[in-house]
Amino acid sequence: MLIVVSYDVTDDRRRTRLAHALEDFGVRVQYSVFECRLEPAQIERLSARVVKLIDQEKDSVRLYRLCQECAGKVVIHGWGKVTQDPEMYVL
Repeated sequence: MLIVVSYDVTDDRRRTRLAHALEDFGVRVQYSVFECRLEPAQIERLSARVVKLIDQEKDSVRLYRLCQECAGKVVIHGWGKVTQDPEMYVL
């Protein structure tokens, strides 16, 4: 499933830690937006990790789940491409 993660984190240190954590799950497509191709268990791990890294009172992280049909209809204006499923998985 394609997951779009966007965030607004007020503290530089928390923001950097969050960005590094998100790199473990997907690809940065804009400064505060990642696209991730994840299975349900991976989504749960991502959510748990995010909760540990942010300040619930000051920060905002949004995960948008796009169905297969919707993911196939993403339109990009300008540079970039939609994140694809990797051809090889490292376990």
